[in-house]
Amino acid sequence: MTIYHFVGIKGSGMSALAGILDDMHFQVQGSDIEKRFFTQIGLEEKGITILPFNKENIQDNMTVIAGNAFPDTHEEIVAATEMNLPVIRYPQFLGQFMEKYTSVAVTGAHGKTSTTGLLSHVIQGAKPTSYLIGDGTGKGIEGSEYFVFEACEYKRHFLSYFPDYTIMTNIDFDHPDYFGSIDDVFSAFQEMALQVKKGIIACGDDEYLQKIQAKVPVIYYGFGEENDFQARHVEKSTVGTTFDVFVRNNYYATFKINGYGDHNIMNSLAVIALCHYEEIPVEVIQQQLLSFEGVKRRFSEKEVDTQVLIDDYAHHPTEIRATIEAANQKYPDRDVIAVFQPHTFTRTQTFLSEFADSLSGADYVYLCDIFGSARENQGQLTIHDLLEKIPQAEILTEEGTQTLAKHQNSVIIFMGAGDITKFQEAYERSLQPKL
Repeated sequence: MTIYHFVGIKGSGMSALAGILDDMHFQVQGSDIEKRFFTQIGLEEKGITILPFNKENIQDNMTVIAGNAFPDTHEEIVAATEMNLPVIRYPQFLGQFMEKYTSVAVTGAHGKTSTTGLLSHVIQGAKPTSYLIGDGTGKGIEGSEYFVFEACEYKRHFLSYFPDYTIMTNIDFDHPDYFGSIDDVFSAFQEMALQVKKGIIACGDDEYLQKIQAKVPVIYYGFGEENDFQARHVEKSTVGTTFDVFVRNNYYATFKINGYGDHNIMNSLAVIALCHYEEIPVEVIQQQLLSFEGVKRRFSEKEVDTQVLIDDYAHHPTEIRATIEAANQKYPDRDVIAVFQPHTFTRTQTFLSEFADSLSGADYVYLCDIFGSARENQGQLTIHDLLEKIPQAEILTEEGTQTLAKHQNSVIIFMGAGDITKFQEAYERSLQPKL
C-alpha cells in the first residue's frame, strides 16, 4: 500500500491535507523541523507520525508530497528522486485531488481562512462536504459532494487549481518578497479567474475585483448598491451582528452572525452568495451561520482573570485594523492592547508606516522581534525601526510578558503569523501561582 510522506507536514495546508488523506484511510506520515507549531496538534490527535527531516525517512512504496517552502535540493526530495519515487508539490496534488468533487476555491489577500471555514460549515448543513482550511484543519468525508479549500496566491500557487467556483475576497499588495506591485498581484488573480469552470463570487466593493474578466458569471457582493448581493440595515452589538441581504435589490433574508467587524459581514455575504447559487435552503444558511464557532487563530478568545486574551493570525496592516475594530465592537468599554509580532522582514520593510498606522487603533502596543520564515530568516531592519513610528509602543520579550498584567480589565490581542502564540503561553504561565 502506498504511503504518503509529507515533506514539511507542519505547514498549514500540508497538515490539513495530511488529515484529509488520513480520514480517507490512506497511510500518512511526514517530516518537518522540530520546532513546535499549532498545526501539529491535529496531526498528533490523529496519530500521524511526524519525523525530524532525514533522507532515511524516504522508503520504497512512498509517494512524496513536498511543501512549497522546501527546494528540490532538500535531502528528502533528493532521496525520493534518486529512488524514482513520485514527488508531487502540494498545489499539484491538491489540484488533482479536487477533480472528483464540486470544488470551491477561496482566495484573496485577506479573509481566506475564515471564509473557507465558514463556507465549509454552512454547506455541511445541507450536503456532505470535505474541506481544507489554512489554519491546519482538514476533513475528508466519505461520499462528499463538495470540496471547499483555501487557495493561496503566494508565488501563484493557486494557478495549479481549476475549481468549479472561486470566492475572491479582495486583492491587496502582500508577499513583497515575490510580488513586485499591486498590478502584479492583480495579474495573478486575473489568470486564476480564467481557470474557473462555473462561477466567481467576488467582492464588488474591491476596486481591483471590479476589473476581473472571466469566462463564467461573476457574482458581486458587498455594501455598495451596485452589488448582486448587498448587505443593508447592519446592526452591530456586543453579542454579534445582524444584517439584511438584498439580491439584485430584492429582499432575500435577514442573517445574524456571532462575528464582529465589517470583514465578518463580507465573509458571510460571500458564503450566502455561493450557497444561493447552489440552491442551498435559506433556513440552512441562517442556522449554520449562527452556529459557526470560528477557525483556529482567528479572534480566538480566552478569559484570564479580568482580562480577555485574543489569539489572531493578523499579519498585514489591513488585517490588524480589522481585528482591532472587531475587538472594539465587542468590548467597547475596555482598553485594547495589541501585542504584535511582524512576519518576515520584507513585509515589515514594505509596510512599515502602514503597520504603525493600523496599530494606532489600539490603546497600548507591544512589539515582539520580527519573525523570519523558512524562506527568509534575516533582513536589513529590526523591530526598533517600527518602534520609532509608534509613540505608545514598547518592546516585549518572551521573558518580560508579566508586564501585561498591569492592564487589568482589558483586551489583549496577540497578533502575528509566526510563533506569537509562545508570548501568550509565556504570559499565561507567568500568571500561574508559584508552588
